[in-house]
Amino acid sequence: MTLIGERILLGVSGGIAAYKAPDLVRRLRDAGAEVRVVLTDGAQAFVGPLTFQAVAHTRVHTELLDSEAEAGMGHIELARWATRVVIAPASANCLARLAHGFANDLLSTLCLATQAPITVCPAMNHIMWQAPATKHNLAQLEQRGIRILGPIDGPLAEGESGPGRLMEPLDIVQALSINKAGALAGKTLLITAGPTHEPIDPVRFIGNRSSGRMGYAIATAAAQQGATVTLISGPTALSTPHGVERINVSTALEMHDAVMQHIKGKAIFIAAAAVADYRIATPAAQKIKKSTAQTSLTLIPNPDIVAEAAALPNRPYIVGFAAETEAVIDNARAKRERKGLDMIAANQVGPGLGFDTEDNCLHILSEHAERTLGPAPKPSLANELLLLIADAVNEQH
Repeated sequence: MTLIGERILLGVSGGIAAYKAPDLVRRLRDAGAEVRVVLTDGAQAFVGPLTFQAVAHTRVHTELLDSEAEAGMGHIELARWATRVVIAPASANCLARLAHGFANDLLSTLCLATQAPITVCPAMNHIMWQAPATKHNLAQLEQRGIRILGPIDGPLAEGESGPGRLMEPLDIVQALSINKAGALAGKTLLITAGPTHEPIDPVRFIGNRSSGRMGYAIATAAAQQGATVTLISGPTALSTPHGVERINVSTALEMHDAVMQHIKGKAIFIAAAAVADYRIATPAAQKIKKSTAQTSLTLIPNPDIVAEAAALPNRPYIVGFAAETEAVIDNARAKRERKGLDMIAANQVGPGLGFDTEDNCLHILSEHAERTLGPAPKPSLANELLLLIADAVNEQH
């Protein structure tokens, strides 16, 4: 990770997650950034300016009209100084003020006065995060090009749990770090992620437990390594990684069509999605009513997307995934050979393993090598996997 040469203006708004902001300052500086800090009144109720001054090694800014600033226009000076503005945590109130263009405190005013890109890292109660007003404000900010990082799902200060937790400081730094000289610089990648939903009737479907986290972690890491990334995603609640083009699909047939449409000219295709092997032959047009009688569903095979991609002329380097409940390596090795893949990443799934978890373990198999990555958090595994893929692609040329 590198932020060398970046001048980051860190805005901290009110909320208990403000206690993480001093650690974020330290990690931004460790990555090479110069950091200046702006605190709202709410933020100062949780963490004082002296704490930030100690870790940032520079004066902390709190007042809109600063008598010590040049011409008393501190917000203009800061707005021009910054190459990036990052707000972490960004409270629900902060998001609303930005969305509506308020300018009656230092942080909101400099956001209007700057031409630097703005990133906000929301943190709040999960009910506030899911409120229609918050969703509307986020949509407004995204339309203006403001980048949203997080929040993540997890324990909250009030003893509840859900989406609303501030991203960890190291993950924020990773998301901000785009390495244009990275291992995949100049490469074009197509990645699939998440499950597919195969309709039974208008309200029911056949699906699986995939959260999409592994595929999204790979897309995030690939963009950070300088690649141009197209992500074809099944239904998932995850946010689109920064710098990634996302195409939403629902069924396996839709994912197949999207892959075949976008695979041409790609250097690498990573098929991380958990595509349903079967679909309902004839989905019901209306909801199937419950009764005491037994019923059955006729299933027909879905297209084998990765095998079809591997059979294309002038195909990209292809990496498949194998989720297995037994004989993981043997089954993955057979799958790679049967489908003609360059590499396969296999993992064991089951209760507490693989699907819908933060960590994973991958067994990587190619024609000439086999190795195991992890157990480790999925973002770390994604980086390691992409380095292996980059080495393999480079060896081909």
